[in-house]
Amino acid sequence: MNELEIIQLIEEKRYKELKVALSEMNEVDIADILNDLDSNTTLLIFRMLPKDLAVDVFAHFSTVQQEDIINAVTDKELNHILDELFFDDMIDIIEEMPSNVVDKILRNSTQEERNLINQFLKYPEDSAGSIMTIEYVELKKTMTVKEAILHLKEIGLDKETIYTCYVTNSKRTLEGIVSLRKLVVSDEDKIISDLMDTDIVYVNTHDDQESVANVFVKYGFLALPVVDNEGRITGIITVDDIMDVIERETTEDFQIMAAMVPSETAYLDTKITSLAKQRITWLLVLMLSATFTGRIINKFNDVLQAVVILASFIPMLMDTGGNSGSQSSTLIIRGLATGEMSVEDAGKIFWKEIRIGIIVGLTLAAVNFVRLMIIEKVEVKIALTVSLTLIVTVMIAKMVGGTLPLLAKKLKLDPALMAGPLITTMVDAISLIVYFSIASVLLGL
Repeated sequence: MNELEIIQLIEEKRYKELKVALSEMNEVDIADILNDLDSNTTLLIFRMLPKDLAVDVFAHFSTVQQEDIINAVTDKELNHILDELFFDDMIDIIEEMPSNVVDKILRNSTQEERNLINQFLKYPEDSAGSIMTIEYVELKKTMTVKEAILHLKEIGLDKETIYTCYVTNSKRTLEGIVSLRKLVVSDEDKIISDLMDTDIVYVNTHDDQESVANVFVKYGFLALPVVDNEGRITGIITVDDIMDVIERETTEDFQIMAAMVPSETAYLDTKITSLAKQRITWLLVLMLSATFTGRIINKFNDVLQAVVILASFIPMLMDTGGNSGSQSSTLIIRGLATGEMSVEDAGKIFWKEIRIGIIVGLTLAAVNFVRLMIIEKVEVKIALTVSLTLIVTVMIAKMVGGTLPLLAKKLKLDPALMAGPLITTMVDAISLIVYFSIASVLLGL
């Protein structure tokens, strides 16, 4: 049954048919449908769902809907939700909720759960520890395959993933991993120590989420163990959680590159005043920095007065320079984010951008020179002035766009800071200085 048919059942209050239809649907699709309804209708339909399905749907609700549900349900209903939720999902909810909702969650948690929650909340916000889950399968290397599979059958339903099992010693130090596939195809009398892989890729609890995402991308893992400074396993990060991180990091980079303060709140859920605050700071900085271009024009005012036609080419030169710089910075920022390049590659990048700048600059200058001579019918010296400026401007823009993100990375800043708007402002000023300097020499002004 599709979404329109479900909505029709809700509007016509055909709840018996609705309950049957929802019980056969995927929890993500149900959450999408209920997210668009008012809170009272959502709660009514949520209570119709089978208990296990309701928990899965709850995990996919928006933060606003989760808050409404928690405030509306009884303690008994909340207890069931908390008992069935994966631990990392519970932590995510607690981090997003206001204090009164958090208090209700903690009141309905066991002492052991509260201790674990407090431990997780101490990890830095963007660290591996803050997104890991404790629902993983732990085996001992002295187990046989038969014992391991029986253990999996006992606890598997409560774990977020069972495809990779983690082998630990008595101190919970991570010693190896073994896949479910290997367990299933191996002889049941085999010892785990003979099957486990000791060449383990893992991350530390305090590693940055972005570096963890790079590990997932590099190795194509479904899950990754997280250890503390003593090598003891404290949790795992699953691919679905790291996909959320990648999406957030990408969104943040786009916002920074567009000269905005990053925000994790959905656009439609964000107040107008908040959106304005996110945008106005950088716009003010860029607006004030643009006064430098005005001062440059004033400084060369005598050149403009002597050859007025020079002013008509300023927008084209500034736009071309800004666009050239943005092209380079976008590629470098992306390369740094994916781990394709690092600060150590600065020399190679600088040399490559110089050569790219020469090729692109000469091509644009040649086309522009022909256009000015044939279509615009300007003097040769003016056409030459504009074309030479294009070559120099594009070269400088490519070098600036290619190296500023690397400088930001070196200074432990987000490379996305050195993106479009900032580079464009810098290149605009440089292109004007180059333009008027060349004009002064060639035109004898």
